[in-house]
Amino acid sequence: MSLGRYYLRVYGALILVALGVTLVGAALVVTINGVREQAFLEHHPRPVLDWLAEHPRVVDPLNARTASSRLRLLPRQAVSLNDVARERLEYGQVLAQRRGDAVYFYRLAPDAGVLELRTEDPYRHVSELAARTLVYVAERSRGSDPAAMGAALGMHVTPLESAGQLPGTSSLNRIANGGIVYHQPRPREAAHSYAALGDGTLVSIAHPPPFHYWSWPLALVLAGLVAAVLGAVVYYLLAGLHRRLRGIEGAVSRIARGELDARVSEEGDYLGGRLAGAFNRMADHIQRLVSVQSEMIHGVSHELRTPVARIRFGVQMIEDCEDPEMLRSQLGAIDGDIQELDELIDEILTYARLEQGGPIMAVQRLDIAEIVDQVVEEQQSIRPELQVEADIPEASRSHAEADAEPRYIHRAIQNLVGNATRYASERVLVACHFEDQTMRIDVQDDGKGIPEEDWDKVFTAFARLDDSRTRSSGGYGLGLSIVRRILYWHGGQAFVGRSDALGGACFTLVWPRHQPRDQHEGSARTEDPS
Repeated sequence: MSLGRYYLRVYGALILVALGVTLVGAALVVTINGVREQAFLEHHPRPVLDWLAEHPRVVDPLNARTASSRLRLLPRQAVSLNDVARERLEYGQVLAQRRGDAVYFYRLAPDAGVLELRTEDPYRHVSELAARTLVYVAERSRGSDPAAMGAALGMHVTPLESAGQLPGTSSLNRIANGGIVYHQPRPREAAHSYAALGDGTLVSIAHPPPFHYWSWPLALVLAGLVAAVLGAVVYYLLAGLHRRLRGIEGAVSRIARGELDARVSEEGDYLGGRLAGAFNRMADHIQRLVSVQSEMIHGVSHELRTPVARIRFGVQMIEDCEDPEMLRSQLGAIDGDIQELDELIDEILTYARLEQGGPIMAVQRLDIAEIVDQVVEEQQSIRPELQVEADIPEASRSHAEADAEPRYIHRAIQNLVGNATRYASERVLVACHFEDQTMRIDVQDDGKGIPEEDWDKVFTAFARLDDSRTRSSGGYGLGLSIVRRILYWHGGQAFVGRSDALGGACFTLVWPRHQPRDQHEGSARTEDPS
């Protein structure tokens, strides 16, 4: 899975979570507000209906004064209610039922039947009913206490000092004509009713606040829901990452203690798998580098011992040598040994540079056929007794241009051809097969070949299948290792097999014709096919 697809999945999951939270939140809001509104509808008219249930004789006079509503007493059998609703009435509760655009309120009046209040605007009409009840009682009972009566009806009654405190210019005329002025500044604010009592006192009647669709407890519940969902999602993501990091931390501690084979499981989510995979590749690379370093130390110490011993022996011979001809011979031998040491050091540095971090790959567009012809010509001049030739068909020459690093690709071909001339009897053949996407070079010789059981170790550093250590056929055991690393940094591979044409060994180089852009900038690979 690519990183882009992973982010699409993450964003898609977040969108689904957000959509789910929105739907659940909306359903929760609707459900909670349905319960809240029903509770408000049953609580708001309760004080006035409770009072009217105790004083049913005032129902008819009040019904005549109540606008846009209908208040009446019905026989119990005339009210169509289910058993649960009837039981609630028996307990003295107020029932609120919506039927179309109207709301019906019911309250049991034990000695008179059932009170029914029908209204299209519950908050306003119930408030007006309570205010008219207060005014009606004040008119009939001169010595009654309006404040106490208002408290009994669920309102707060305040006398006005002057008519200037009334809202609007027509309020006083309406009150003088026996009316009640209902005033609600804003839909969400509590309403006030203004009226004149029987003794002419102007009063302000403050009603309870109306039902609010949004309230801070509801907002708190929604905020808690969103926080819980987001917390669960974040915890899920961080918990997985935390477990992955702890696993990597444990592997790092084990590697620090010398357990270089410690690895991390790559199973799990995409990011954790990528992180674990990158760590394991790094650990593999470190383990391989440590192994290579150990092999190099062992190999270098072994390779240096022979020329150093020869130089020491030559110096001792010079001390006792009196013959000028013998002296020149010993000096020439020492010079050859020093040259061998210089070549060995160059090979070791080249191999170390290719093995441990990646060279600076100055990739260019090259004609590989020209490089092959150049190497063949050089080796032919060095070994004139052999027949060194290149086989490059015209079809391959038309595809000979490829992306490669000039020095290293020349070095790889040169090492293989030079190795073939060292073991060939009479002939070395360099066969090229260049195609649209792949470059292939087969270096074959007619020598003894390499046993199949040794094919896996011919590219190992400092490995030599023969025990020869002479200058003529010895080498240092690094040439083929360098070839494989050069091909690795070009995104290709080196193989060994048997030559069907000549009968000896056949070394094959295969790499892509076009290199990635990052290779042109000298970046190093992180995977090792070996």
